[in-house]
Amino acid sequence: MGKMVKEVIHAKDIDISIYTTDFENEYISLTDIARYKSDEPKDVIQNWMRRKDTIEFLGLWEMLHNRDFKGVEFDAFKNQAGSNAFTLSPQKWIENTNAVGIVSKSGRYGGTFAHSDIAFEFASWISAEFKLYIIKDYKRLKTDENSRLSLDWNLHREISKINYRIHTDAIKDNLILPELTPAQISFTYANEADMLNVILFGMTAKEWRDSSNGHPGNIRDAASINQLLVLVNLESYNAVLINQNKSQKDRMILLRELAISQLRTINGLSIASLPKND
Repeated sequence: MGKMVKEVIHAKDIDISIYTTDFENEYISLTDIARYKSDEPKDVIQNWMRRKDTIEFLGLWEMLHNRDFKGVEFDAFKNQAGSNAFTLSPQKWIENTNAVGIVSKSGRYGGTFAHSDIAFEFASWISAEFKLYIIKDYKRLKTDENSRLSLDWNLHREISKINYRIHTDAIKDNLILPELTPAQISFTYANEADMLNVILFGMTAKEWRDSSNGHPGNIRDAASINQLLVLVNLESYNAVLINQNKSQKDRMILLRELAISQLRTINGLSIASLPKND
């Protein structure tokens, strides 16, 4: 999914990792939550997943959020759940049902993560008291984060809108010919905007709408802060290239190189590495 942004919840002297890639869907470490109950978190998670109530909850969540969820495989697990011989690991659940609500990550900072909806359900099973401590610090984290992100995102979105005028003026002055019909003029503007959408987001505005499941706004409203920052630069650079009479094919090559380079640089930065004002 995109660049991972990692944060930590503090609950009763236990640090619980949380990460997001879109600032909307947070995945919380079930491994860290399970450590409240045992030094063998893997066993705790598997014991929770073998319960019939758990399988039914996980299946319902996936059906509500995951169009690619495999219902037949889910039914097989549901029928077996609760029996003495039944066991289920996160990896087996993911591989067999194509689930997205639970994620198994490897490496030094790996473990089992779950969407916040699922993680809170797991925490309830671990301890109602512990869940309340988790929710309390989670709310504090989200309040601080949303205040910061809202300000940053709105700033970059406004800059992007201003820069869009520079982009459309370059199109008007160089690509809009007097003999074009209103429909052809509209297509020219949309075609240039979609070229940048494909370069940056990997899809056109229509493709995004078709796959957005009714998400309000447009493809750029759903962009991350980093993507908006790069979009501003792409629009400026494309305006320069249009004024230089570069063909769209040549511009796409140059703009793609710029997007890859800038995203790699921006995504590689961390908040801690940025200079602080005294």
